[in-house]
Amino acid sequence: MIRTVDELQEKYDELSKMVQGYHMRILVCGGTGCIANGSLEVYEKFKEVLHKKGLYTDLKLIQEGKEGVGISSSGCHGFCEMGPLVRIEPKGYLYVRVKAEDVEEIVESTVLRKQPVKRLLFKDSAEKKEFLKEDEIPFYRRQTRLVLKNCGKIDAEDIRDYIVCGGYKALAKVLTEMTPEEVCDEILKSGLRGRGGAGFPTGKKWKQVLMQDADIKYVVCNGDEGDPGAFMDRSVMEGDPHRMLEGMIIAGYASGAREGYIYVRGEYPLAVKRLQVAIQQAHEWGFLGENILGSNFDFDIHINKGAGAFVCGEGSALTQSIEGFRGMPRPRPPRTVEKGLFGKPTVLNNVETFANVPLIISNGADWYLTIGTPGSPGTKIFALTGNINNTGLIEVPMGITLRQIIFDIGAGIRNGKKFKAVQIGGPSGGCLTEEHLDISMDFDSLEAAGAMVGSGGLVVLDEDSCMVEVARFFMDFTQRESCGKCVPCREGTKRMLEILEKIVSGNANIKDLQLLEELAEVVKIGSLCGLGKTAPNPVLTTMKYFKDEYMAHVVEKRCPSKVCKGLGQLAIDPDKCRGCGKCRKICPASAIEGKTREPHKIDITRCLRCLACVDACPFDAIREE
Repeated sequence: MIRTVDELQEKYDELSKMVQGYHMRILVCGGTGCIANGSLEVYEKFKEVLHKKGLYTDLKLIQEGKEGVGISSSGCHGFCEMGPLVRIEPKGYLYVRVKAEDVEEIVESTVLRKQPVKRLLFKDSAEKKEFLKEDEIPFYRRQTRLVLKNCGKIDAEDIRDYIVCGGYKALAKVLTEMTPEEVCDEILKSGLRGRGGAGFPTGKKWKQVLMQDADIKYVVCNGDEGDPGAFMDRSVMEGDPHRMLEGMIIAGYASGAREGYIYVRGEYPLAVKRLQVAIQQAHEWGFLGENILGSNFDFDIHINKGAGAFVCGEGSALTQSIEGFRGMPRPRPPRTVEKGLFGKPTVLNNVETFANVPLIISNGADWYLTIGTPGSPGTKIFALTGNINNTGLIEVPMGITLRQIIFDIGAGIRNGKKFKAVQIGGPSGGCLTEEHLDISMDFDSLEAAGAMVGSGGLVVLDEDSCMVEVARFFMDFTQRESCGKCVPCREGTKRMLEILEKIVSGNANIKDLQLLEELAEVVKIGSLCGLGKTAPNPVLTTMKYFKDEYMAHVVEKRCPSKVCKGLGQLAIDPDKCRGCGKCRKICPASAIEGKTREPHKIDITRCLRCLACVDACPFDAIREE
């Protein structure tokens, strides 16, 4: 156990020297994505081969004076589609899509002969070259990895790796050099805004809790990441859990809290496991518990597993869930800073927000302000997915443009298709178009465009995507996830979904479009919590920027992207049609024209798509296009 700041420095120096005893270190990605692709088998194979050749070592053996090759399981690198990933230190080599059968070759070539295995290197089709080192790959080269700096480069289940990277030095600094007020002021000066979506100033929130006159206060970390395609918080919890814990402990000191809770999805078993290991290690090493680092400050952290309700990402619903009640939002005021968990003042931030704190304390607010934009300093982690060449987890400075993310980091649209739109901010975010490619990716600019940073989900859509169907998809998700407490959200989203389903099935009219827009505005204004207030965003933005697609669905009864099955156009094959007239006689809209014994035609402007003609045709001449 480390009892003082001086002991922490001594341990840091000792571990730094020990790490130098590694002749080479192999880090196999142990993130959820790579595990799904077989990285655990790769890891075990490395251990087997290194043991067989007498090369394997670890920190314990190095402490005894033996040099050798280390093998560790790291957190997520972010480039998940290229997994399993293997990083070779100190060279910085990165091998992609590694299989267990590749291990022998890697050991023989890279470990023993110091030669890279070229066939396992990342090859970029745009630059027409292969990249030896991770930092040279365009996907990584154009990022600014601060929160994710350690992810993929340390053993997430070994606190010693975190300490070697300077871990818990920020905590030591606040406990010995700063008052709680000074910590709050430094975070406020940095301009750090909550990365959970709302963008509220973090330092202001902490100070509000500090000023509350209460005997008990709490710190709560929101790790309930429920957006489809979002895995930012999960990767931090899996890859660098101590950074988040350190941020929570500092928040506890700054706000006067003595107890913290991490609310994490039960669907994140690996994140839960690594958090449990990290909390246990933090206790053993003296960073949690009583009299931390010889100060008079006590702090402890508990894990609470959620059951997967999307609404529990909302602050008041989350705290109710921790208390053992059904997670449902409550009216505000009182705010969480006044009456949060168990009715006490509570600091509530998400994983990424807390993970930024040690960086700010260690480097200073002025340093943090040099990154990003004046109104949105720092970086933001995004989950880049969809119809794009390079998908994965990225960390970029606030203020970067969509064009830089999609075409530089993401390497453009797959299969040479044309960019159409990007859904940003999760299911409650908005859709932006080609005209927004140069928009600044910060809180205020995105809000002005009708979108939001939100959780950080970025779903890129190509020219073959139907924006009406996209809106329907996300509305279906939010409607199912509504807790049902308030009428605007419970009933409004249901009616909106019904209209969207009518549109994509070809059964809507102009009045339905008008009603859809009216409902969206009512739900946005009248809903109780953020889920309902932002649920109409995909509808409102697609109706604004893709009005022509809605009109095509409703007026012309066609889907321009040919995605909506209910809007495929009926056509008669002239080679099969015998002109018998059966289809013409049964059509209730008189949409079929043609003379007897001559091929008929369908007037799509009158066609009701009742499919009666399809059933009546004895020659199977009517098809859907």
